[in-house]
Amino acid sequence: MAVDALDTRILRLLIEQPRTSVREYARILSIARGTLQARNDRLERNGVITGTGPVISPAALGHPVLAFVHLEVTQGHLDEVGEALAAVPEIVEAFSTTGGGDLLTRVVARDNGHLEDVIQQLIQLPGVVRTRTEVALRERVPHRLLPLVESVGRAAVGPTG
Repeated sequence: MAVDALDTRILRLLIEQPRTSVREYARILSIARGTLQARNDRLERNGVITGTGPVISPAALGHPVLAFVHLEVTQGHLDEVGEALAAVPEIVEAFSTTGGGDLLTRVVARDNGHLEDVIQQLIQLPGVVRTRTEVALRERVPHRLLPLVESVGRAAVGPTG
């Protein structure tokens, strides 16, 4: 989907001021509330905006340990292992990947002992051959999308805009 300069300004506001009202966004952008709502609806319909809920900190919920666990899966068992992973609350994301493993999971834990328990649970899943774990020490670049949004917006305007 093409994102134009106004879409970029809207997305920037949504990222920077997520709890502001639609009326206030329209005022800040100097556009009609209906225009803003139509743009938001289109961005949602086209999958650019995928959610509006709060960002929750696993650390604040008592799970400060973050690890990335790679799983090697027996051929033909990827879907069933993926379904089993969804039942493990400490797995906050899982992706099929290429490279050194078949699945990459993002796992949170209370402490290293709890992380080991979760890994032991994963290795026992039918279809899991092996795991490899990397523990995150410190977040260097937090999850962010504003630089990408701005880059796409600049590309939409072009070199003369």
